[in-house]
Amino acid sequence: MISRWLGRRTSSAGHANPLSGLSVPSSAGVLTCRVLDPVNEPVRQAEFVVTDSAGRRIVGGETDPYGTLVAAVPAGEYRLAVTAEGFTPYRGSATVTESGHSGLGDVTLQVATPPQLPDPGEWEIDLMHSQISFSARHIGLARIRGRFNTFAGAVRIGERMEHSAMHVVIDAASIDTNVKMRDDHLRSKDFFDVANYPTMEFYSDRFVHRGGNRWAVSGPLTLHGVSRTVTLDSQYLGTGNGIQGETRAAVHSTAELHREDFTLTWQTMLGHGIAAIGSSIAVELDIQIIPKGTGAAPS
Repeated sequence: MISRWLGRRTSSAGHANPLSGLSVPSSAGVLTCRVLDPVNEPVRQAEFVVTDSAGRRIVGGETDPYGTLVAAVPAGEYRLAVTAEGFTPYRGSATVTESGHSGLGDVTLQVATPPQLPDPGEWEIDLMHSQISFSARHIGLARIRGRFNTFAGAVRIGERMEHSAMHVVIDAASIDTNVKMRDDHLRSKDFFDVANYPTMEFYSDRFVHRGGNRWAVSGPLTLHGVSRTVTLDSQYLGTGNGIQGETRAAVHSTAELHREDFTLTWQTMLGHGIAAIGSSIAVELDIQIIPKGTGAAPS
């Protein structure tokens, strides 16, 4: 129980509340709770956000390995939201007083019903509602962001999701960072060499369930004439209906690529040994799929 975690002052031991060691301004108080699953095990790294009465975010973070969260906030009325992969979100309220402790006790999260998987069959990427984007570190500071404007893909959903497969082809020349000079350089032999390697291809027949709505989709990515196995960390977002009633499903995926793995080794070093372009590329995919032959509305 949270009360045991916080400790009790007893006349025999004389132990103080552990929170007494926290340095909290006199106008603030402390909000605490412990996040548990349905079998009373702590939920570690559950995300929490504390907002005020106007809906403004005051503080956020993750629970510790024991499922505990502790937040010092100014005195006032607050809402607490707790989320964790595979669980239904929790929302509660608390009043924090000056120099006071508002303990919500044990917060039990309920197991969430996973989103319905797409029906087995042949699906295709809806190009009007999908995007493949990337970012790379520039001179060790900010990130340069871009996308590929032209691509196509198909997904075969198996009777079991684990037996599914996907194939995506990207037009390398469609790279777009919103700066023509930079895009022309990226298309040149220094980088993608689109004259000799006009497309990039990803194929996967390995879908691994990681729990909840998380999936790992692994397979070879062929880029610049080199094939390497890549794993997409994918969050399945569920199915729904478009404005014309068509069925569609959505997924958000991320991956990290290393340029050297695909012999994209061009580099310019700046002063103090700083590279102009970072070696790793963060890739992000926001994909919607529709049953093959359905067609898609423009918005």
